[in-house]
Parts: sequence; structure tokens; C-alpha cells
Amino acid sequence: MKIAFIGGGVMGEAMLSAILEKGLSTSQDIWVSDISETRRQNLEQGYGVTVASNNQLVAEKGEVVVLAIKPHNLIEVMAEITLKPAQLVLSIITGARINTLCRGLNHSSVVRAMPNTPAQIGEGVSVWTATTEVTEQQKGWATSILSAMGKQVYINDEKYIDMATAVSGSGPAYFFLFVESLAEAAVNIGLPYEIAQELVLPTLLGSGHLIQKSGKPPAELRGMVTTPGGTTAEALSQFEKGGFTGLVKEAVNAAYEKARSLGA
Repeated sequence: MKIAFIGGGVMGEAMLSAILEKGLSTSQDIWVSDISETRRQNLEQGYGVTVASNNQLVAEKGEVVVLAIKPHNLIEVMAEITLKPAQLVLSIITGARINTLCRGLNHSSVVRAMPNTPAQIGEGVSVWTATTEVTEQQKGWATSILSAMGKQVYINDEKYIDMATAVSGSGPAYFFLFVESLAEAAVNIGLPYEIAQELVLPTLLGSGHLIQKSGKPPAELRGMVTTPGGTTAEALSQFEKGGFTGLVKEAVNAAYEKARSLGA
């Protein structure tokens, strides 16, 4: 598979690394464009791929053209490249809607995907959809590329992409914030920082794995841990007083509205 990357940011590099690691393509069949010379040099040295500053030069090389740029650069980049009908566009640009991509690129074979940062270690989740013009072979390409980074979920309605952005796309940051907060709370009650670090992350990761492996809903597992009048019940009551559930809903809704506005 010949793949052209327009943009070599963090998520683009995660995809590039996964593609090479899984043997979906070779460094000789991958081209990357980026505005940063330093970034181009790092990608060339790190992965042995061909790099260039010219987006059109790179775009014309790929059977799959991955758009991995920032949303505010999209209009400028679309004006710079011309595609062949047989090429597949795979966009991972937050908020960039399919009709915007199709009009701006004058191209109809487009996949829109939203991966998340755990893709950097092959444990991400990507939600994606495709135009009706995308062939079964091209869907197979998209499936294999996104699967290389972790779990992939195909949806047939683009409206769910912005919703997924607010949940799985931004979700790792919510988790990181909770890890930070729990560790800070542990230190606040007197635990040494090193011990807090040893306790917090394994606790949260283990709890996630328990949900996965037990097959039980989180509410049931929470009930199993919570003894009436006990320490856990006391802690959970403080979360309730602070409006924890409502705050999470507000945060996800804010992220969703922002994702929608980026595609306006």
C-alpha cells in the first residue's frame, strides 16, 4: 500500500509508526509532507520515509492520502493539492466534515476518522465513516490502518464522529486529569509522592481491566466496592455533593459543541 501523509504531527506519526510496525507498507512506499524542516528530518531519520515540504508532490504518490494537519490549516492545504479519482483520502482532522473535504478537494472517496492518543502505543480507538464512493478495497485499507493503532469502530452516520471526538477523542485527557487529581489528593493526606504514584495508576488501570474482564456494568462493580457507611460510600457522597456526574456531562457536551463548531 502506498501512503502519503499530509502533515507529520503526533497522531500522524502514531499512524505512520503503526503502519510500519504491522507491515501494512514499507518505508519506501510512504511519503510525508510537513511545514517544519526539523519535523521532516526527524521523520526521515526515524522511519526512513521520503519527506518533502511540497504537499502536492507528496499527495500524488499515495493510493491513500492521509490528512493529518491542524484544522486551521485545512483550507490552505486543500487549495494546494489535486487528487486522482482512484485515490482514497483518510482524514483525521478534528471537526473537518466530509462535505467540506469533498468540496475543498473536489474529490469523493473520503474516509473521516477520529483516533485517540493511545494509538501511539497500539491501544487506541478510532471511530470512522466513509462516503458511498469509497470502494470495498479502500474500506479494507482504512480498516487495516486504523486497526493497526488499536480498536476501530465503523459508523454509517457522520454525526456520531463529533460525539466520539468528545468521548474517545478527548477522553484520554479526562483520564489523565483524574490520575493527576487522585495523586495530588493522596499526597494531600500525607502519602509520599512516590507511593502515591505507585498506587494510583495501577488502581485505575486494574479497575478498567476488571470492567472488561468481569462483564459486569460499572454501576454493579461500584456497588460491590461500596459498603454502606464505609469509606468508599463517604468518598462517593463527596463526589455527588460536588456534582461530579453533571460536571462530566457538561465537559463532554462542551467538547462536542467545540468539535461541531470546528466543522462549521
